[in-house]
Amino acid sequence: MPVVRIFRRNAEPAATPEWEFEVRPRRAVRNCRIIATLIAAAFLAGGIWLRTGSTGVNFRVADQIAMIVIGILIASAVLMLTRPRVRAGAQGVSVRNVLGDNDFPWETVRGVSFPDHKSWARLELVNDDYVPLLAIRSNDKHHAAQALDQLRDLGAKYTTTHD
Repeated sequence: MPVVRIFRRNAEPAATPEWEFEVRPRRAVRNCRIIATLIAAAFLAGGIWLRTGSTGVNFRVADQIAMIVIGILIASAVLMLTRPRVRAGAQGVSVRNVLGDNDFPWETVRGVSFPDHKSWARLELVNDDYVPLLAIRSNDKHHAAQALDQLRDLGAKYTTTHD
């Protein structure tokens, strides 16, 4: 069965062919890239112009470099928000949020839902726990609905009824 791709631009290839489904957020990624670029540019400009005025404080080259490095670190932290991804296949669901990856076999998955007034979907587990799916965000509208439907279809394909 071919890999189903929900994202188009800047798509990374599926790591292995066993994933039938892969989704990433769209608008959040675009917004984070814009914000990270603006932050890096602002700190770069601030670092370059730090020594141009007479403020009574003696700034050195080390201060300029530190300001630029701080801007790069903040921009990198913002870019961490572009990491979320959900993949699914015969072996289960792999959820990558901002800080880590978690793999869930289909036996532990009860379903996927999108609670009212929430920003992202969640994977519901058989132990009455849930995992947020930051890759399926409400501001992606049709993209999120399509991803949720495809994930539910795979769940129906690979799970048995849990009571």
